[in-house]
Amino acid sequence: MSATAAALRELHHGRKPGDPLVLPGPWDAASAKVFADAGFPALATPSAGVAASLGYEDGKTPPDEMFAAIARITRAVDIPVTADVEAGYGLSAEELVARLMDAGAVGCNLEDTDHATGALRDPQEQADRLAQVRAAAGDALVINARIDTYLCPVPGEGGTAREDETIRRGRLYAEAGADCVYPLGAPPPLLGELAAAIGLPLNAVALPDGPAPRELGTLGATRITFGPGLQQRAMAAVREMAEGLRAETTDRA
Repeated sequence: MSATAAALRELHHGRKPGDPLVLPGPWDAASAKVFADAGFPALATPSAGVAASLGYEDGKTPPDEMFAAIARITRAVDIPVTADVEAGYGLSAEELVARLMDAGAVGCNLEDTDHATGALRDPQEQADRLAQVRAAAGDALVINARIDTYLCPVPGEGGTAREDETIRRGRLYAEAGADCVYPLGAPPPLLGELAAAIGLPLNAVALPDGPAPRELGTLGATRITFGPGLQQRAMAAVREMAEGLRAETTDRA
């Protein structure tokens, strides 16, 4: 399969419940190659995992370093890579698309949190932003619109306010040209209802203490990502190895 947006987009469609598209999250070229060699059809970089690998807190990675890391990942594999570029780093739609293309990415996450305030962006402003990205990219980019209504305060909290706002935003983003939506933190039992109401493939995150990818697929998710979870698990294994080595060398000293 060639590393194109068309190939990545096709992977989102025609999937059966319980058989979601599982996209591991590489944080560097070496991890990307491991996941590709394992047979996964595409990959999704996590901003937090890449940030940690570069020595930054999530949301603090300089754009030049983030795009350079994405480029190293795409060069290491011959399968499609979609990149988490947070809220777009303040770049114009044209520059953002150009930098993604230069880095070899064929998809991106764009979130609707305003990082300057920590609040949700106005949904129409975010939809307009997504439409600009779509216009600049044409069909050459799979846009995953992250909806942060389960992370940030929403108007009229309580009852179905979060669900209603998630659906409202999701529909606006769909009209703007998004290929899929990502209501991060949405309760798993609501995934099917949200996907049906929005009308696009839905991305869900697999967490260590949550449903497994296949179960998330049965609940209504089409696409499964892991955020920084895989990088954190890898670092936990490295930490355990380091502690073992330290104990061994201390015992022998």
